[in-house]
Amino acid sequence: MKWQGRAGSRNVSDRRASGGMAVGGVGLVVLLAYTLITGDPMALINSLLGGGGNNTPLTAEEEEMAEFVSVVLADTETVWTDVFEDYGWTYKPATLVLYKNTTNSGCGTASAQTGPFYCSVDQSIYIDLAFYSTLRDRFDAPGDFAMAYVIAHEVGHHVQNLTGILEDYYEARSQLSTTQANALTVRLELQADYLSGVWAHHIQGMGYLEAGDLQEALTAAAAVGDDTIQMQSSGRVIPETFTHGTSEQRSAWFMKGFTEGDLDQWDTFSITNP
Repeated sequence: MKWQGRAGSRNVSDRRASGGMAVGGVGLVVLLAYTLITGDPMALINSLLGGGGNNTPLTAEEEEMAEFVSVVLADTETVWTDVFEDYGWTYKPATLVLYKNTTNSGCGTASAQTGPFYCSVDQSIYIDLAFYSTLRDRFDAPGDFAMAYVIAHEVGHHVQNLTGILEDYYEARSQLSTTQANALTVRLELQADYLSGVWAHHIQGMGYLEAGDLQEALTAAAAVGDDTIQMQSSGRVIPETFTHGTSEQRSAWFMKGFTEGDLDQWDTFSITNP
């Protein structure tokens, strides 16, 4: 992907240098009280961070990856602002939170083990950039556009939130059995894959795609299919526990979005077999 030398998004919150701790709400009250008693707020901060905070400098690779995801986020903002205008809507960008190991989110604790996710409560995407290595080494899905697909997928959930789909999903899911809720979640995730494909369609139109980029995204989408992950981890596939869709479904819906380039064919909830 052609990204070097292009402007990044202003909607990136980088918590990596602070060890991933975000002070807010009750935490801020505790910090203020501790300051009044001891006069030294850093004593509490250092204690919470394990004695000295995270003073390990970021590597050149970590810095470059942060620049890359910032440019990708900026591209999603450009694309979705334009697409929303086509449908008479207004796009409000999401915030992308970078952290290392753990951090607080509006949806609870974010950790590297959970992988990238979107929180509708604070309209933010949380990602530990170590996931890039996981995508490359564990899932055998290397390349910068594989990571771009992941970010675009999470932004797709933000699009679902802004358009009211997430709210409808949460309401419907609360009335379903676990198996039925899983099936509904698969449709939600496949729609986010479609939306990431729509983004890629427009990026291609801007001239930012390079040879091999599309295949990197398709490889990543297939690599994180429920059937593939379950087979790798346990040697068996249990369809009723799927929450994201099969490798074939995920890559197919990404490609459908890439081909269509708009929201006219994005309804994964009404069709019989997504």
